Amino acid sequence: MSTQDDSAALNERHRVRMERKKAIIDAKIAAADKQIGIIIVNTGNGKGKSSSGFGMAIRALGHGMKVGVVQFIKGAMATGEEQFLRRFPDEVSFHAMGEGYTWETQDRERDIVKAGEAWQQAKRFLSDPAIGMVVLDELNIALKYRYIDIETVIADLLERPAMQHVVITGRGAPAELIEIADTVTEMNVVKHAFKAGIGAQAGTEW
Repeated sequence: MSTQDDSAALNERHRVRMERKKAIIDAKIAAADKQIGIIIVNTGNGKGKSSSGFGMAIRALGHGMKVGVVQFIKGAMATGEEQFLRRFPDEVSFHAMGEGYTWETQDRERDIVKAGEAWQQAKRFLSDPAIGMVVLDELNIALKYRYIDIETVIADLLERPAMQHVVITGRGAPAELIEIADTVTEMNVVKHAFKAGIGAQAGTEW
Protein backbone atom coordinates (compact mmCIF):
# COMPACT_ATOMS: atom_id res chain seq x y z
CA MET A 1 0.00 0.00 0.00
CA SER A 2 1.35 3.42 -0.94
CA THR A 3 1.89 6.34 1.41
CA GLN A 4 -1.03 8.05 -0.26
CA ASP A 5 -3.26 5.02 0.42
CA ASP A 6 -2.09 4.93 4.07
CA SER A 7 -2.96 8.59 4.44
CA ALA A 8 -6.40 8.12 2.89
CA ALA A 9 -7.14 5.17 5.19
CA LEU A 10 -6.00 7.14 8.25
CA ASN A 11 -8.16 10.09 7.24
CA GLU A 12 -11.19 7.85 6.78
CA ARG A 13 -10.73 6.19 10.19
CA HIS A 14 -10.43 9.64 11.75
CA ARG A 15 -13.61 10.81 9.99
CA VAL A 16 -15.56 7.79 11.23
CA ARG A 17 -14.31 8.26 14.82
CA MET A 18 -15.19 11.96 14.80
CA GLU A 19 -18.61 11.22 13.32
CA ARG A 20 -19.34 8.83 16.19
CA LYS A 21 -17.95 11.28 18.74
CA LYS A 22 -20.08 14.11 17.36
CA ALA A 23 -23.22 12.00 17.69
CA ILE A 24 -22.42 11.27 21.35
CA ILE A 25 -21.57 14.88 22.18
CA ASP A 26 -24.61 16.24 20.34
CA ALA A 27 -26.85 13.90 22.36
CA LYS A 28 -25.29 15.07 25.64
CA ILE A 29 -25.69 18.73 24.67
CA ALA A 30 -29.34 18.15 23.79
CA ALA A 31 -29.93 16.49 27.17
CA ALA A 32 -28.28 19.36 29.09
CA ASP A 33 -31.21 21.73 28.67
CA LYS A 34 -31.31 23.36 32.11
CA GLN A 35 -30.41 27.05 32.36
CA ILE A 36 -29.48 28.09 35.89
CA GLY A 37 -26.71 29.89 37.74
CA ILE A 38 -23.92 27.55 38.83
CA ILE A 39 -21.31 27.41 41.58
CA ILE A 40 -17.76 26.79 40.33
CA VAL A 41 -14.94 25.90 42.72
CA ASN A 42 -11.27 26.07 41.69
CA THR A 43 -9.02 24.44 44.26
CA GLY A 44 -5.80 22.43 44.60
CA ASN A 45 -2.13 23.34 45.02
CA GLY A 46 -1.46 24.13 41.39
CA LYS A 47 -1.27 27.57 39.79
CA GLY A 48 -4.23 29.06 37.97
CA LYS A 49 -7.19 29.07 40.36
CA SER A 50 -7.62 32.84 40.54
CA SER A 51 -6.46 33.23 36.93
CA SER A 52 -9.29 30.99 35.80
CA GLY A 53 -11.78 32.85 37.98
CA PHE A 54 -10.86 36.21 36.52
CA GLY A 55 -10.89 34.74 33.04
CA MET A 56 -14.52 33.79 33.63
CA ALA A 57 -15.23 37.28 34.96
CA ILE A 58 -13.94 38.75 31.69
CA ARG A 59 -16.00 36.22 29.75
CA ALA A 60 -19.11 37.24 31.70
CA LEU A 61 -18.42 40.90 30.92
CA GLY A 62 -18.24 39.99 27.26
CA HIS A 63 -21.81 38.68 27.54
CA GLY A 64 -23.03 41.92 29.10
CA MET A 65 -23.19 40.66 32.70
CA LYS A 66 -22.30 42.75 35.72
CA VAL A 67 -19.60 41.22 37.91
CA GLY A 68 -18.95 41.50 41.64
CA VAL A 69 -15.51 40.57 43.00
CA VAL A 70 -14.49 40.03 46.62
CA GLN A 71 -10.89 39.11 47.34
CA PHE A 72 -10.36 37.43 50.69
CA ILE A 73 -6.84 37.39 52.18
CA LYS A 74 -5.42 39.39 49.25
CA GLY A 75 -5.38 43.17 49.31
CA ALA A 76 -2.00 44.24 50.64
CA MET A 77 -0.76 44.83 47.10
CA ALA A 78 -2.50 45.83 43.88
CA THR A 79 -2.79 42.99 41.37
CA GLY A 80 -3.02 43.12 37.60
CA GLU A 81 -6.59 41.81 37.66
CA GLU A 82 -7.65 44.55 40.08
CA GLN A 83 -5.99 47.31 38.07
CA PHE A 84 -7.56 46.02 34.85
CA LEU A 85 -11.09 45.39 36.12
CA ARG A 86 -11.26 48.75 37.88
CA ARG A 87 -11.21 50.29 34.41
CA PHE A 88 -14.86 49.18 34.09
CA PRO A 89 -16.60 50.72 37.12
CA ASP A 90 -20.06 50.49 35.56
CA GLU A 91 -19.72 46.75 34.95
CA VAL A 92 -17.44 45.57 37.78
CA SER A 93 -17.55 46.18 41.52
CA PHE A 94 -14.15 45.12 42.88
CA HIS A 95 -13.41 44.75 46.60
CA ALA A 96 -9.93 43.61 47.73
CA MET A 97 -10.62 43.18 51.43
CA GLY A 98 -7.74 41.21 52.88
CA GLU A 99 -4.48 42.50 54.31
CA GLY A 100 -2.11 39.94 52.88
CA TYR A 101 -1.34 36.26 53.19
CA THR A 102 -1.77 34.64 56.58
CA TRP A 103 1.95 34.10 57.05
CA GLU A 104 2.42 37.84 56.56
CA THR A 105 -0.37 39.14 58.80
CA GLN A 106 0.28 36.68 61.66
CA ASP A 107 -2.82 37.99 63.43
CA ARG A 108 -5.69 35.51 63.40
CA GLU A 109 -8.17 37.75 65.22
CA ARG A 110 -7.69 40.59 62.73
CA ASP A 111 -7.84 38.14 59.82
CA ILE A 112 -11.21 36.92 61.17
CA VAL A 113 -12.52 40.49 61.34
CA LYS A 114 -11.39 41.27 57.79
CA ALA A 115 -12.85 38.01 56.45
CA GLY A 116 -16.16 38.78 58.15
CA GLU A 117 -16.25 42.21 56.53
CA ALA A 118 -15.46 40.62 53.18
CA TRP A 119 -18.30 38.13 53.59
CA GLN A 120 -20.76 40.94 54.30
CA GLN A 121 -19.80 42.45 50.94
CA ALA A 122 -20.14 39.02 49.31
CA LYS A 123 -23.65 38.71 50.78
CA ARG A 124 -24.61 42.03 49.20
CA PHE A 125 -23.58 40.67 45.81
CA LEU A 126 -25.30 37.34 46.46
CA SER A 127 -28.60 39.12 47.14
CA ASP A 128 -28.46 41.33 44.04
CA PRO A 129 -30.06 39.81 40.91
CA ALA A 130 -28.41 42.52 38.77
CA ILE A 131 -25.02 40.85 39.40
CA GLY A 132 -24.62 38.03 36.88
CA MET A 133 -21.36 36.64 38.29
CA VAL A 134 -19.73 36.82 41.71
CA VAL A 135 -16.04 35.96 42.08
CA LEU A 136 -15.02 35.04 45.64
CA ASP A 137 -11.26 34.91 45.31
CA GLU A 138 -9.39 32.94 48.02
CA LEU A 139 -12.60 32.25 49.95
CA ASN A 140 -11.42 28.66 50.39
CA ILE A 141 -8.47 29.89 52.46
CA ALA A 142 -10.76 31.85 54.77
CA LEU A 143 -12.92 28.75 55.17
CA LYS A 144 -9.92 26.48 55.70
CA TYR A 145 -8.70 28.61 58.62
CA ARG A 146 -12.27 28.94 59.94
CA TYR A 147 -12.32 32.70 59.63
CA ILE A 148 -15.91 32.37 58.36
CA ASP A 149 -18.59 29.83 59.28
CA ILE A 150 -19.02 27.31 56.46
CA GLU A 151 -22.73 26.76 57.17
CA THR A 152 -23.41 30.49 56.86
CA VAL A 153 -21.52 30.61 53.57
CA ILE A 154 -23.41 27.66 52.12
CA ALA A 155 -26.78 29.04 53.20
CA ASP A 156 -26.05 32.40 51.57
CA LEU A 157 -24.80 30.74 48.38
CA LEU A 158 -27.93 28.62 48.07
CA GLU A 159 -30.23 31.61 48.60
CA ARG A 160 -28.69 33.70 45.79
CA PRO A 161 -30.66 34.70 42.65
CA ALA A 162 -31.43 31.71 40.43
CA MET A 163 -29.40 32.85 37.40
CA GLN A 164 -26.36 34.15 39.27
CA HIS A 165 -23.04 32.36 38.78
CA VAL A 166 -20.45 32.16 41.56
CA VAL A 167 -16.76 31.35 41.15
CA ILE A 168 -14.85 30.41 44.32
CA THR A 169 -11.07 30.00 44.41
CA GLY A 170 -8.35 28.95 46.83
CA ARG A 171 -6.54 25.91 48.13
CA GLY A 172 -8.20 23.45 50.46
CA ALA A 173 -11.85 23.78 49.48
CA PRO A 174 -13.89 22.18 52.28
CA ALA A 175 -15.89 19.05 51.55
CA GLU A 176 -19.16 20.81 52.36
CA LEU A 177 -18.52 23.40 49.65
CA ILE A 178 -17.49 20.79 47.11
CA GLU A 179 -20.73 18.92 47.86
CA ILE A 180 -22.98 21.84 46.86
CA ALA A 181 -20.87 23.08 43.93
CA ASP A 182 -21.87 22.30 40.35
CA THR A 183 -18.36 22.30 38.87
CA VAL A 184 -15.17 21.59 40.84
CA THR A 185 -11.66 21.64 39.39
CA GLU A 186 -8.59 20.60 41.36
CA MET A 187 -5.39 22.09 39.95
CA ASN A 188 -2.26 20.07 40.61
CA VAL A 189 1.38 21.08 40.40
CA VAL A 190 3.48 19.44 37.69
CA LYS A 191 6.21 22.08 37.66
CA HIS A 192 6.52 25.62 39.05
CA ALA A 193 9.11 28.28 38.31
CA PHE A 194 9.38 29.21 42.02
CA LYS A 195 11.02 25.86 42.74
CA ALA A 196 13.79 26.88 40.33
CA GLY A 197 14.38 30.11 42.22
CA ILE A 198 12.37 32.30 39.86
CA GLY A 199 10.42 34.98 41.71
CA ALA A 200 6.81 36.02 41.16
CA GLN A 201 6.44 37.90 37.89
CA ALA A 202 4.07 40.76 37.09
CA GLY A 203 1.50 39.50 34.64
CA THR A 204 1.85 35.82 35.55
CA GLU A 205 1.58 35.77 39.34
CA TRP A 206 0.02 39.10 40.27
